Amino acid sequence: MGTEFERDLFILMHDVARLIRVEADRRARRMGMTRAQWGILRRLAHDPGRSQKELADILEVEPITVARLVDRLEAAGMLERRADEQDRRVWRLHLLPPAEKLLADINIELKALTDFIGSSLGAEQREVMIDGLLRMKANVLSIEHGQDLTQRAAE
Repeated sequence: MGTEFERDLFILMHDVARLIRVEADRRARRMGMTRAQWGILRRLAHDPGRSQKELADILEVEPITVARLVDRLEAAGMLERRADEQDRRVWRLHLLPPAEKLLADINIELKALTDFIGSSLGAEQREVMIDGLLRMKANVLSIEHGQDLTQRAAE
């Protein structure tokens, strides 16, 4: 059932994530948007008031990239910048009512994609995968900067 390389977990996760990003990009373009704009809207719906810098870190892009994306979303009436109460240099981002309809459409697209990707998996298998990925995420987040993992793995 495939070579050792084809079954390498790191390679598989990378390949699946890349393929999902490519498909999400296609779907976002059909809506006249980018996947990054989708990410900004979805993050702000979940956690309003994020700063542009925080979003740049989450989306793994430069702050200027987020600023340009936010400029476009702001011009489209989807969000607004509000000055941070403690630091006037920081802009907090908040969704506006027109973003709600767009978010509903985005969520429909993403649910369809998620359902299709997992269509060959049973509900129990999906839950096991989600639990495993959450544990893996926690493990990665626990790595200290520069930590030698080869020593830790040998234990």
